[in-house]
Amino acid sequence: MRRPVGVLSAALVLAGSLFAFQRGYGNIRRLFPDTGNDSPPPGSQEKTEFYFARLRYPNIRASGIWAMRGSWTVDYPKADRQFLQGLVRLTRIHANPMERVVDLIGDEIFNYPFVYVVEPGHWDLPDSQARKLREFIDRGGFLFTDDFHGTFEWELFTASLNKAFADRPIVDIEDDDPIFHVLYDLDHRMQVPGIVNYPFQRTFEYDGIEPKWRAWRDAKGRIAIGICFNMDQGDAWEWADNPHYPEKYASQAYRTAINYILYAMTH
Repeated sequence: MRRPVGVLSAALVLAGSLFAFQRGYGNIRRLFPDTGNDSPPPGSQEKTEFYFARLRYPNIRASGIWAMRGSWTVDYPKADRQFLQGLVRLTRIHANPMERVVDLIGDEIFNYPFVYVVEPGHWDLPDSQARKLREFIDRGGFLFTDDFHGTFEWELFTASLNKAFADRPIVDIEDDDPIFHVLYDLDHRMQVPGIVNYPFQRTFEYDGIEPKWRAWRDAKGRIAIGICFNMDQGDAWEWADNPHYPEKYASQAYRTAINYILYAMTH
């Protein structure tokens, strides 16, 4: 009888853990309901000087809804549109209020010199798409990566990136780098947590305890890929309008992205 009882005990523990997780997740969804609107916002057909482009990529793995939608859609489109509202309010950049979605198959990506990619710890770029990304960077493009965490996702991220970017290393960005001071002085930065961490007694995911601001630089030393690792800017943009989301995280996420955009447009 010992083995069946042991199996039953393990099953009960697992069920209890799952129930506790579901209760916690349910509380998050209650406080942070999905109120996004997929309809094009007013002014989206206007020609502007800046467009926020989001990269669509093939997944290496996914489960649940992400298996159908793809990890590239995380926080989409609410995060993008709320960030663009802040960009217009806080700068003089003439930005379009609607995001654009681009991929590495055709040539449309070359129309958008600043491209955002969420959860690249789940991407799986074929060789041809990695080469296209390198061409985009070599033409002067800027890639802003966000929302991936821990050793495992870092290894998946670099496995695809190294297919076309292994000639120069990824480095940590020094505090005095212009990208941290082009508009806002970001000397004192904090880890921006994902909403999954609510109520934020813990701010990291997996073993991604320490936030890292990293970069891949081109031959001239320009930051061409801004890598925000072990943090989640997109959730901060998406929930900046929610009273339960701390202002300090939202403010830093907006300032970081604005600095990166201004850097990309001027360097």
